[in-house]
Amino acid sequence: MKLPLYIQSIVPFPSEELEDIISYFEKETVQKNTPLIKEGQVCSKLYLVEKGVGRSFYLKEDGKEITQWFFVEGQFMSSIESFFQQNPSLYYLEMLEDSVVYSITRENLDLLFARYHNMEKLGRLLSTEMLTRVVNKLNAIQFQTARERYDYMLNEYPDIVNRVALGYIASYLGMTQETLSRIRKAETRNRS
Repeated sequence: MKLPLYIQSIVPFPSEELEDIISYFEKETVQKNTPLIKEGQVCSKLYLVEKGVGRSFYLKEDGKEITQWFFVEGQFMSSIESFFQQNPSLYYLEMLEDSVVYSITRENLDLLFARYHNMEKLGRLLSTEMLTRVVNKLNAIQFQTARERYDYMLNEYPDIVNRVALGYIASYLGMTQETLSRIRKAETRNRS
């Protein structure tokens, strides 16, 4: 989704304010499998995905990757705690497809928050949306069956199974690939 349309869909801005806000974002083309940040680095940018899909993940001690989030078109992507606290990230961020993103630095975002009241409103609404997504995922992991978690994910990311490796999906859902395969086979049988 184009940045101006996305911002206007959340909070209406006068055209001159919107033009100024957009000027602080940088449009970037990112190749498939390109890391935006690695564990231990400070995340200096917030990204809006225009085209593509990304993920955040961490490495367990045994080297296994655990997917924390997926980010698709029209979603902001960052290592949030690192971005806002300017602490080293616990996560990696990478794009899983050839992608187009808009990025903004923490300093420029703070400048826009100070300059425009509606920008603060945008930040509050986006923070509320992100917090709600975190709570919903925690609730899914804690209280739902594997099948219910899969359905929850499909509701959040309808075409994700066609875009990313099943191993990433299984780790995002907190299950083994074998369990995910059984759920998908049962779903295929139920549709037949």
